[in-house]
Amino acid sequence: MFRLDHLADITVFARIAALGSLSAAGRDLDLSLAVVSKRLQRLESALGARLVQRNSRQLSLTAEGREFLPHAQALLEQVQRAEDAVALRRGGASGLLRITASNAFARRQIAPRLGRFLDLYPQVQVELVGTDDTLDLVKDGIDIAIRQGALPDSDLVARTIAMDRRVLCAAPSYIARHGLPLQPEDLAQHRCIVFGDPAIKTWALVCGDESRSLQISPAVHTHAGDAAHGAALGGAGVVFKSEWEVAEDIAAGRLVALLPGWGSVARPIHAVYPSARNPAPKVRCLIDFMVDALKTP
Repeated sequence: MFRLDHLADITVFARIAALGSLSAAGRDLDLSLAVVSKRLQRLESALGARLVQRNSRQLSLTAEGREFLPHAQALLEQVQRAEDAVALRRGGASGLLRITASNAFARRQIAPRLGRFLDLYPQVQVELVGTDDTLDLVKDGIDIAIRQGALPDSDLVARTIAMDRRVLCAAPSYIARHGLPLQPEDLAQHRCIVFGDPAIKTWALVCGDESRSLQISPAVHTHAGDAAHGAALGGAGVVFKSEWEVAEDIAAGRLVALLPGWGSVARPIHAVYPSARNPAPKVRCLIDFMVDALKTP
């Protein structure tokens, strides 16, 4: 017969399966290794089957563990949906909300808006993970990831929260020394800044019905988009950056928009989350909030 302590044990088992070790599951759930091990053993005893095979170097699920896992995950999802339904009747979102985004987007677009979001939803606590690495939402326990551009096929759900377009810009100090490009081909004579790992060295520009694909020989290459932004502000060269990232600097005169009308094709900014069937209220509230907030850069 199912008991509430079985639910805690099943939660531990599901995190062990997702993270690949007892110690990682313990860190994720804020439990000691001894407690994790005890709960796993208790579940195995209740089921009368060994779920996890352990040795000194690796952990793997047994055949019984692999068969039990999808049922465990389905049960935990049902419990989460029940908790969410109660939360909605109580009047809104609550609990810890873990969000990941690129360093630049987290710093410029999410962090400045958290005060207003928490005023609206005071029962939510936010952990914002700014990183240029692509995290595994399930393995890393992430509720929402903000990602740009095309998304690979997966079981994750994506909702478009805004559109993004890249523009060319440079610092006034750079323009004073090197002049303005008058057409896309002129960029071959300018110092250009690229970023990414690997770097994007082909700049695809459009202006109305016209398009250009330019192969860039960079003067500066950095892995981090924030660093490329900083290099442009310091006069290192021309950068091809998202409008949301450079709009304030252009408005303040710290950067100058180049080749008016030319830019990238607009691409979507997505909020990505693991469960399609019934996202938690805190997830729905954050996504709706960001959609509204990003209507104005």
